[in-house]
Amino acid sequence: MAEHFDDLQQILGYRGAIDERQGLSELGTEIHIVPFWTPAFCQTIIRAAEAVGAFEPQPHDPVPGHEVSLAIISPRLFEAVEVDLGVRIWPQLHSVWPFIDYHGVRDVFVIKYALGEQESLRMHHDVAQLSGSVKLNDGYDGAVLDFPRQGVDTSAVPVGELVVWPSLVTHPHQATQLQQGVKYGLTIWFELPTF
Repeated sequence: MAEHFDDLQQILGYRGAIDERQGLSELGTEIHIVPFWTPAFCQTIIRAAEAVGAFEPQPHDPVPGHEVSLAIISPRLFEAVEVDLGVRIWPQLHSVWPFIDYHGVRDVFVIKYALGEQESLRMHHDVAQLSGSVKLNDGYDGAVLDFPRQGVDTSAVPVGELVVWPSLVTHPHQATQLQQGVKYGLTIWFELPTF
């Protein structure tokens, strides 16, 4: 019971979430990594997503996944993540993409890969200005975020680090076939500018 209360405090207060390290590194062509969440907070997010129990494909999604939005878990959490991305992460991204402007996020959701359920995700582009992905756990094989055109994947990226790339045209990506275990990831779609 105490763990659930602590999880609730962490989720609602965004406590223990932020990985305070700074700096970008490059995974591949126009694919960058930035410290984002602590591994402990990643585990809290997994427990919260499972407690909500709403992992399901969205009916109008052309690339459906078993996912649940952070806005469903907690609107307050969604808002805290949106602010964190705008205040702490976006300025770092702006250093490599100087002509981007922050317009908030279109969605932030947890996606779950499990055998007999969601086992992979086909090649696709996202409809967003930038896309991001965070591994929330280890202990599985497969379901690797793969960028065939850039010749890289996220298999060596640690839990909690945010991988960010341009969403449209140049960076098609997929999640390879899950072999064993359960994988949880966080997907972020940064809102397109409106003109």
